[in-house]
Parts: sequence; C-alpha cells; structure tokens
Amino acid sequence: MEFNGNHLIELGYRPAKWFKDAITHINENNLDEVQIKEYLDQFKQPDIIPLHETAKDFIINIRAEHESETDNVEKVINTMKVLMKTPTLTAGALMPDACPTGPEGLIPVGGVVVAKNAIHPGFHSADICCSVMLTDLGNVDPKEVLDAAHSVTHFGYGGRPRGEQMTMSQELMDAFRENDFLNDEKLISIARSHMGTQGDGNHFLFVGTSKNTGNTMLVTHHGSRAPGAALYDKGMKVANRFRQEISPETLRENAWIPFDTEEGQAYWEALQLIRTWTKENHTNIHDAVLNKLGTEKQDRYWNEHNFVFKDGDLFYHAKGATPLDDKFMPDITGPRLIPLNMSEPVLIVQGKTNERNLGFAPHGAGRNFSRTQHKKSLAHKTFEEIFDEETKGLDIRFFSNEIDISELPSAYKSAKNVRAQIEEYGLCEVLDEVIPYGCIMAGDVQKNAPWKKKKKYRKA
Repeated sequence: MEFNGNHLIELGYRPAKWFKDAITHINENNLDEVQIKEYLDQFKQPDIIPLHETAKDFIINIRAEHESETDNVEKVINTMKVLMKTPTLTAGALMPDACPTGPEGLIPVGGVVVAKNAIHPGFHSADICCSVMLTDLGNVDPKEVLDAAHSVTHFGYGGRPRGEQMTMSQELMDAFRENDFLNDEKLISIARSHMGTQGDGNHFLFVGTSKNTGNTMLVTHHGSRAPGAALYDKGMKVANRFRQEISPETLRENAWIPFDTEEGQAYWEALQLIRTWTKENHTNIHDAVLNKLGTEKQDRYWNEHNFVFKDGDLFYHAKGATPLDDKFMPDITGPRLIPLNMSEPVLIVQGKTNERNLGFAPHGAGRNFSRTQHKKSLAHKTFEEIFDEETKGLDIRFFSNEIDISELPSAYKSAKNVRAQIEEYGLCEVLDEVIPYGCIMAGDVQKNAPWKKKKKYRKA
C-alpha cells in the first residue's frame, strides 16, 4: 500500500512542507516499517509548549488618579493578564506611564516582561532601540542651539536626500554584512540614507537648561528607523515559524525565537548592531549641532527604553521602560533620561533594582487616549488655538510646518501624576531636570505627504 500523509499524521507528525518529499522518498525506495521510522527521525518534532494555565505574577506600578485614566489602567492590567500566560514568561511589571498598544494580550507601552531563553520581537516592536541622548553644551544660548539643531536634523518619512546624508561608519556596515539578519545590501543602503534622521510620531529634538547648573542641554529621541523596522519584520517571520512548531496556542504577536538556536544567536547579535546604529545616529546629530555652533560638549549620556536586555538566560523586554540597572547597559556613561512632554522637564534619574521595578523606570508620560480620540475631543477648537494655549512661552517647531495636536501636552498623561507615582512606588530618584526652552518635532507629516500630492496632481 502506498505511503501517504495520513500515515505521517498517524505516526504523530504535524503537517509540514517536508511531507511531500518524505512521502516520495519512502515510496520510491519501498522502505519497510523500521526503515521508515529511522528515516523519519530527522523530522522528529519538538513537544508542544502550552500556555501557562494561569498568568504569571506581575507588579502593578500604576493607578488611576482621575476618572479619565480608569479605562486605560483597566485595559493595561487586563492585557498583562493575558500576556503573562505566554509560556516563556517568568515575571513582569507595569510602569506609571503604561498604555495599551492594541488587542488584549499584546505588551503595553510601559510594560516590562522577563522571558527565559527567548527573544520576542513583538515585545520590542518595529521601533527597536527607541532611545534618548543628552549633550551638555555648557553656557550657550538655547535659541542658538535650537536654530543650529533645526538646520542640521531631519524629520519625516524616508532618509536624507543625496548630498545631505550623514556617514554610517564602515565598521558598522561591515558588521551588518556578517550577520544573517542584516546581510542585505538594500537594507544597508537604507541604513546609510536614514543615518541622521529622526522620523515622526513622538520623536523629538528638545533644548532646555539644567535646573542644577543652568547649562544648556540638547536631548534627542528616536529609534532605529527603517533598518530596525526591517530587522523586526524578519525577526517576526522567524519567531512565527518557531511558534507554529512549538507553541501554536501562543498569540502570533507574542511569538519568540529560542536563544539557544542559530537563529536566536544571530538575532541577538543583530539587535546589538541595530543598537549601535541607533546610538551612532544620535551621535551624528548631536555632533553636527556642536560643529554648527563651533563648541564642544561638556558631557553626554544615552539610554534606550525600547529594547531587550540579557542577564544570564533571562531576557528583559522593555516596551517603553527605562533601564536603571548597570548590568543592562554595557556602555553606561551616566544617569538615565525620562522625557515627559514638550512643556515639562526631561528628568535625569538614577536607580537600582528593587522588588517593584525589575530594574526599570517609566520612559515618559504615556497616553490615556488614542491620537484619533484626542483630536476628536478638541474638535471645537482650531489647531492654531490649541497650539497657542499649550505651548505658551516655549519655542515649539514642527519640521513639516504642519501642527500635530496629537503631540501637544494635552495628548499625554498628567506629567505630575507620573512623577508622583514614580516617587510613590520608589521606582527611581530624580537627580536633575532639563527645564524646557523649546523643541522640534516632525509635525503632521500626513497632511502634505508626497503620495497625496501625486494624487492631487493626477486629478488636476
């Protein structure tokens, strides 16, 4: 009798791409029962890893201080209860700035989870290594700094045009070519063109003065741009191949790459290279500002808040949480940064791992409502009226020259409440504050997007 797929299923194998070739080989070689079993040993499938029956415990460092926050807090707690059934997870924590990112079960912004021997691309998302860098410029006029920064930075879609690109180091390009996930000339070309860019959304360039010293400080906030997004896409595809084989009950968004595999090792190395690219990106922008001003930096430090951190066989995934513990940052050079919103100080903090924080602090102020909901709540006012009310006394600029009200202070949680809960839960210690002078953001890049202009042209 001819061997077929049903026989493979009866032997305990799950349908897979190799079925066709295996069936052909068995039939063409007339293998007997013993030979079939010996041949099929190479396709032995791992045991299915089930979800945790009950959610692993997680720490809640957030509470609603106003009725407008109640729904948000309930949602982040409920989504963590689903998330913490993911088989690899051992611990988790919610920060005071937590907010949902999608359907129930997805890691929220302001969430930290610990996975054993596993890297979850969905937990760091496409904006890998979103981070902040501060340069102390000493006694320099903040307006001169903001003007210089505006002339050298770049916000919006895509990379810099030819002739305006910043240099990506040859060493880093060579390292990309040696990694299985990043060895793609198209990706490397994109990485080169995106160097010195800040994207859109909540990314910013902030100028202010130290509360302690009066020195002028430059702070940038952005992630790994298109190179990071490309790595995320590749990582999710690999993670989901593993998920289908070893844990099909796990949500697609929560799939993982086992670290003790070739893919896991290569992905971990790729994450470190994307981290290096992002830090180099910040550095290029800051150095360009210094060169424009003809001055030198007094001090500089940097930290990511959207990344994966390793401690032995445990992988701490921070989706919008500031690492405090030195073990998470091999190149530590100073304290950490927590920006709140454009009208509030950037907090300079330090802290240690304790029973509540898992070694992390908040990364900002978070949101209670989506961008769309926020815009609807202010529909009775013009954008200009909202802008004037919320940015009074500040030099706020949008690179696209289009106001984005979804990035104004009212779009975010109360900075006062976030700071109060940082203190209440003992998450970290504030060392200094960068008092705002002004900032640059992308603005509403959708309003006059290139593809919209093309459509208008075609209609004309």
